[in-house]
This record gives sequence, structure tokens and C-alpha cells, in this order.
Amino acid sequence: MRTHLASRTRTGFGLLLMLFAQALAVPATAQAHGDTVKVVVTGQRDGHVTTEITWENDGDAVEETVAATVNATSPDGSRSLGPWPLVRAPGTRTGWTTAEVLAPGTWKVTVNVGFPALGHAEREVQVPVVDPSPPVPRPTPTTTAPSAPPPTTTAPATSAPAPSRTDPADERGDRAVGWSLAGLAGIVLAGTAAGMLLRRARARRR
Repeated sequence: MRTHLASRTRTGFGLLLMLFAQALAVPATAQAHGDTVKVVVTGQRDGHVTTEITWENDGDAVEETVAATVNATSPDGSRSLGPWPLVRAPGTRTGWTTAEVLAPGTWKVTVNVGFPALGHAEREVQVPVVDPSPPVPRPTPTTTAPSAPPPTTTAPATSAPAPSRTDPADERGDRAVGWSLAGLAGIVLAGTAAGMLLRRARARRR
């Protein structure tokens, strides 16, 4: 614990010396913009404190290196972070940020600028808890449903031929025809026999 406090004390003392040395070497161009800078704490990005720093009088960007300290305390004062220096945000002229990261939670952030001019800002910053990326679901193997067998076509049952019904009138006709044929055959046979007898009688007479 003493080592941690000693480290923070040395860091703060070093920053104060740097601010004092730079304040003694303020160039004439900075004096033309005024003796104060406008500091706005814009929030945080991935836990890094973000700020905008411009000249108070004309709103120009600060071209010089900004010497500033950032401190953060929890609302109940039980936790504190800093002092941290500000570094220029890449790709911007007026943006400044911290290399260090705030832990998730609510913080009261205080920024004090000492060079190239004096500036001060405070704001409550909330750092959300970043949930770990959800696991990528593995593709479940798709089971192919068995194909249904082709429908079997059942041949229509052939009904047995219905027994033919004989009309009584037809039966009587068939019987009459049969008797007629039989009588005709008897007549033919009788005639044939009579002819044969007649021939024999003639032959005897001769």
C-alpha cells in the first residue's frame, strides 16, 4: 500500500514539475490566443476518458503539447484513479484522451490543464460493463427424414361375372327348336328307310 501511494506521489510530483517548466516557457503565439483554454469532458470510449480542448478566446485548436492531469473518483469516494496525463487522440486536432482505462462503473472525472494555459473541467462518466462475446453456436447436423415409400396402387378387384339368368321364354324356345330338329331328323330317317324298302321290293319283282 505504501509503495502504491509513493508511486502516485512521484507521478503527481513529476507532472507538477512538467507543468511548471512548461508554464515558464509559454511561447508568444500561445499568449495571442489568451491565457485560458476551454476543456470539455466529452465522455469515454472503451474506458478511455475523452476530452475536447480549444483556446477559450477564439476556439482555435491547441497546437502545442497539452500538459494536463486526469483524476477519477467513485461517487462514494471509496475508489480513485489517477493522476493520468492526456494524449492527443489520433486523427483529431482538438481531441485528447487518456491511455489508461477506467474500470466499469460511475466516475466523477476531473481534468486540470496547466500548459499552454490554464483550464479545468468536471463531468460524471459512466463506463458500462462489456459482456463477453457470446459463443458462436455450432451448426447442428441436419438429419434427413426417411423418404416415404411410393404409394402402391392397388388394382381394382375384378368382380366375378354375375351368373346369367335364363329367361323361361328362352328356355321354352330352345326346347321347341330341339324338338323340331329331332322330329325333322326322324322324318328324314323314316323317309330314307321307306326308300330303301321300296327299292328292295322293286328289285324282287324283277
